[in-house]
Amino acid sequence: MAAPQGKVTVLDPYGFVDGCQRWFQLQEDTTLIALRLDMALRSLDTSLLPSAYFRAYLLCDRQPPSDGNGSYEHMSILRNALLWGSQNKWLERQFRQRRFAKRAISRFMPGEDVTSALDAAENLGESNIASILTRLGENVNSMAEVGEVVAHYMRVLDKVRERQIDTHISVKLTQLGLDIDKRASFVNLERLIERAGELDTFFWIDMEASEYVDITLEQYHEARQRFPNVGVCVQAYLYRTKDDLTKLLDAGSCIRLVKGAYNEPPSLAFPRKQDVDENYFALARQVLEHTVSANGHSGAGGPHAMATHDLRLIDRIRGAATQLNAQRTAFEVSMLYGIRAQEQQSLAAAAVPTRVLISYGESWFPWYMRRLAERPANVGFVIRSMMWR
Repeated sequence: MAAPQGKVTVLDPYGFVDGCQRWFQLQEDTTLIALRLDMALRSLDTSLLPSAYFRAYLLCDRQPPSDGNGSYEHMSILRNALLWGSQNKWLERQFRQRRFAKRAISRFMPGEDVTSALDAAENLGESNIASILTRLGENVNSMAEVGEVVAHYMRVLDKVRERQIDTHISVKLTQLGLDIDKRASFVNLERLIERAGELDTFFWIDMEASEYVDITLEQYHEARQRFPNVGVCVQAYLYRTKDDLTKLLDAGSCIRLVKGAYNEPPSLAFPRKQDVDENYFALARQVLEHTVSANGHSGAGGPHAMATHDLRLIDRIRGAATQLNAQRTAFEVSMLYGIRAQEQQSLAAAAVPTRVLISYGESWFPWYMRRLAERPANVGFVIRSMMWR
């Protein structure tokens, strides 16, 4: 594509930036509703993604049917474009400058500050929904910033205790300096886990892109030798996770199972959504079987977490738990703040342990784009919210 006047050329393999440029321009005039939607749809390669089909998908906010072979290739095009966009600094600058940006992300986070997150956690608690707090941001590249991150989480742990909220803390190791000094990162990790344990709070180590899996699991296992109040996240779309999970369960680990939200090559991860879903279920069943064989005990520190918004998958997991005679407390259903909020309420009302991940902070753009990529129907919500809200 041609670069805008006065701008450097932006690599745009999906035609995504070009579409966003036109979309951003149109956002300023709320009377151009139909044109705005049409331009957003036309920004995609309609030879690969039929616009009429995709328009219906966006407006209905529903899972699209497969092509008869269980393929979702047309959705993977959009997913890949969103994941690519999550790393595009030009796109991030453009998005942050737009008036609709904060409105668009408000569905997924209550605010940028930790007070908003704590307030949201308290509100969820009134409906018997527990929570996890995480400050957005990764790949911190200065020890000064690392020190600020550690000090911030220390304060958050104290505030959680003061408010008596049933909430966990989740942290990425690259927030603690992993890219700078691996040993310093581990020292920071131990400090936080130890303080969380003193305050009777569970601590999760979040998982990042595939190149960080080995070091993340290494530091988790080392920390787990000293502290029982720590668990780790694993990603169902990676081929390796079955073997990783076996080792983790044998070590008595507490597992948070997610599908995965990074742009991984097909040599490392299942490229098709259907295959990711099936592997997720197989891994969830592996967790449940291990829990039952351990006389009903889940991982150290509390129940495992099945983190998905796929209601059919949740029903399958609950059915497997019943079949295996697993205790009701063997796992929690975990979802993101603002996604399937009504279903979260329904699960909690049915006495299904439910926990919501609440994200906050200023570094929300890459995270936000990955959330859209996880479930492209969310793009439809964003478009509708910018038109009619």
